[in-house]
Amino acid sequence: MKLKALSILVAASAATSAFAADETKTWDVTSELGAIITSGNTETTTLKGGVKVLHNLENWNNEYKLDGLYKEDEIENDDGVKETQRTNEKYSISAQGNYKLNEKHSHLFIYGSHVSDYFGAYRNESVISAGYGLRVIDRSDMWLNAEIGPGYKYFQYPDDSTEVDENGNSLAGEREGEVIALGKVDYNWQISDSARFTQLVSVEYGDTNTKTRSESAILAKINGSLQMKVAYNITHNSDVADDKENTDTETSLTLVYSF
Repeated sequence: MKLKALSILVAASAATSAFAADETKTWDVTSELGAIITSGNTETTTLKGGVKVLHNLENWNNEYKLDGLYKEDEIENDDGVKETQRTNEKYSISAQGNYKLNEKHSHLFIYGSHVSDYFGAYRNESVISAGYGLRVIDRSDMWLNAEIGPGYKYFQYPDDSTEVDENGNSLAGEREGEVIALGKVDYNWQISDSARFTQLVSVEYGDTNTKTRSESAILAKINGSLQMKVAYNITHNSDVADDKENTDTETSLTLVYSF
């Protein structure tokens, strides 16, 4: 049951393959999957999967994403007995619609996302925003997109949170919302015919918390449809509970298949 959500991701990848085959000029679908399993002195299982769909229309460019991460480790408890425990589990879903303007490479966007994180600074986070985007760099081997706009974030504190409000009341399990400003920079550099570098940075600025996310990745082509991806992800929250770290990092090695 613990791996059910990631199984759905893999199934979704297979399903979208057949769908995209009929819409090769309109749909661009990629699925990503990686697994690390170790045994012996240390037992660890890490699974990472995702599906990304780009839908290109005459006036709209739409993007849909689904991602999941699951990790469990063998840990020695207080009695000195080794047992397997879940140490990370996170799922996210997002959708963005970009309406093309008359200006070259500029658009208006509407964006929505939801993140469920069992070990993060917040148990759940939902964001909706709208704004303006522009392609700042446009070359045959390189492009850079920038977006900015207002939004609203609704979030829930973990049940075991140690944070308190201004009156000293516990915020564990409580839900709050706030107006935010959202900014994103998306960079893509085709280094060679078989190698590509990508950099994505997004910022959600609010009075309660400012969340910054970054992904630096290198993709190397194995064949026409299959690529190997090495990525380094950073998530930083400006305000977290005393028992939480402000910054989470993740290094991953996955296979990416394009339909």
